[in-house]
Amino acid sequence: MATMKLGSKPEIFVLEGLTWRCMTELESDVVVEVGEMSFYLHKQFPLLSRSGVLQRMISEYQAPQEDGGGGGMCTLQLDDIPGGAKAFELAARFCYDVKIELNAHNVVCLRCAAEYLRMTDDYAEGNLITQAESFLADVLANWKDSIKALETCEGVLPTAEDLHIVSRCITALASKACASDAAAWSTGHAAASASAVAVAAKNASHDALWNGIGSGGTPRGGGGGGGGAAGAAAGCSGMDWWYEDVSFLSLPMFKRLIQAMEGKGMRPESIAGAIMFYAGRFLPGLKRNTSFSNASFGGDCGAGSRSITPRAANVSAPSEGDQRYFLEEIVALLPAKKGVASTRFLLGMLRTAMLLHASPLCRENLERRIGAQLEDACLDDLLVPNLGYTVETLYDIDCVQRILDYFMSSTDGLGTGYTSPAVVEEGSQLGAPHAGSPSSLSPITMVAKLMDGYLAEVAPDTNLKLPKFQALAAVVPDYARPVDDGIYRAMDIYLKSHPWLSESEREQLCRLMNCQKLSLEACTHAAQNERLPLRVVVQVLFFEQLRLRTSIAGWFFVSGNAAAGGDGAAQPHPGGSAIVPKGAAAAGQSDADAEADEGKGKELPAEAITDVKARVSELEKECMSMKQEIRRLGKPRRSWSLTSKCGFGTKVQQAQPTMSGK
Repeated sequence: MATMKLGSKPEIFVLEGLTWRCMTELESDVVVEVGEMSFYLHKQFPLLSRSGVLQRMISEYQAPQEDGGGGGMCTLQLDDIPGGAKAFELAARFCYDVKIELNAHNVVCLRCAAEYLRMTDDYAEGNLITQAESFLADVLANWKDSIKALETCEGVLPTAEDLHIVSRCITALASKACASDAAAWSTGHAAASASAVAVAAKNASHDALWNGIGSGGTPRGGGGGGGGAAGAAAGCSGMDWWYEDVSFLSLPMFKRLIQAMEGKGMRPESIAGAIMFYAGRFLPGLKRNTSFSNASFGGDCGAGSRSITPRAANVSAPSEGDQRYFLEEIVALLPAKKGVASTRFLLGMLRTAMLLHASPLCRENLERRIGAQLEDACLDDLLVPNLGYTVETLYDIDCVQRILDYFMSSTDGLGTGYTSPAVVEEGSQLGAPHAGSPSSLSPITMVAKLMDGYLAEVAPDTNLKLPKFQALAAVVPDYARPVDDGIYRAMDIYLKSHPWLSESEREQLCRLMNCQKLSLEACTHAAQNERLPLRVVVQVLFFEQLRLRTSIAGWFFVSGNAAAGGDGAAQPHPGGSAIVPKGAAAAGQSDADAEADEGKGKELPAEAITDVKARVSELEKECMSMKQEIRRLGKPRRSWSLTSKCGFGTKVQQAQPTMSGK
């Protein structure tokens, strides 16, 4: 900390209770009262030679009539001096040339007091205003000292504003932070990007399992929902070093500092990180399981794991009205750029806004921001409690519905991942990455997985009506789900929690699921699920049988071409009637190429080809048996059972008369 020593004489002031006495050979003839403190000083020297205000007040002083109007003790009132008794004490010591030390904590108050007392060079060379201004320039050259000086401006705000001390402190701080931010970003963004990719890959590997079915949901409490590369960049390159320092400023000072940084071109990511850190200090309910006394702001906001220092812990909890005003101001202060504020932070702000009954405009702003980056959200953070006046469900389904609608209505072109199914299919044919890899997941696919997990969480709520469940599930288009295991899991939980649904309502609910996109584990579970309508079970069995038959036929077709000694390219089938799915053909082609690379000239054994032909023939017979079973469904009030060769052993009673053998 910068310091400046003034004066040369030893200490001559003595404190007696609330009275300061100047112990010199001369008797005091003037009393200056500042609040509750009294200062016994001398008229002629040195006050008159240093302060224009005291000179004027002493010359105009008239003794009270009860004192006879004589030349007794002169009493002056200086209750409105900036800085109060402490600042006047330093000014008095300076007048008597007693040793004092200026530092970042007292220079602002002393400068304002000197201005109030008119201690200019017109009265004495090198007067207090000149000395304070000289030292203030040194203070503003240092970051820590500038922060302390800006904090002390709160106590002398009107005078500090008039003297432009506040604006000078803010300009100095903004310049230093912007210069550091630019340098840190140029050297650390590469490492930060690599770290962000590693974190994303780790999070994507945590798919929940249910009855052997990968639900594909976003991890409940994983690292998702962070500020993307911005948070990693801040942690890796140290761009957050100033966050905690500015978090102790008042809201008006903080707003002015952030606006000054924006004006000087600081990156929105750094500004958002500072705002998130600042909000975490003042809003007790922003993070779950965190009280105000031990509030901290973790790495979710790009600030690393940092605890608030003791001077923050001593701050009493603000009132609900103050918190509401604070939250609305912080939301308005956030940069408009997408992704600079973490989705977890925005959801925490939205949850707090509902608790504090913030304005509808504030909540809508947060919902739109969350919707624009919904793919980064965590399932746990999306479970917003229902705090409305008419509480029907445990969680606020309508809020999530609006957020999802905002996501679907965003039009960022390719950035949204709203690719048509035809383009997706064509991309897969051209060797595009597998849909399950983190690098290839489009935002809409990630949101689809997130919504499937959310539906599974809210499904056990018995107060959740079927139309609301369907409306939320139907917002995500069918092509956004590579597999429908997640939506099937959510539907099954809903059916289990709502056993009173009629058969028609169950069939209506099951229309949300595409039976052709269920995995083998999901098909096995669905075939034995007594909660599903009979028609759905039949569709699951039929499509699974058809998929198995075409997959084996495609494998046999490609293997036959490889055995013929060709170059691995697919040849026309002699009969021209083989049905080979595009995905199966591509997979078979890859297997054939790999086999050709290992060693050309290898031929499949005749026994293997015979076994495959026998298996295909058996599958054809099973398919014919399946068709016969399906035709029997048209007969009313008759029970039926699936052939044991299908491996399900499911028996379904009382088939509906209107069932058709699709």
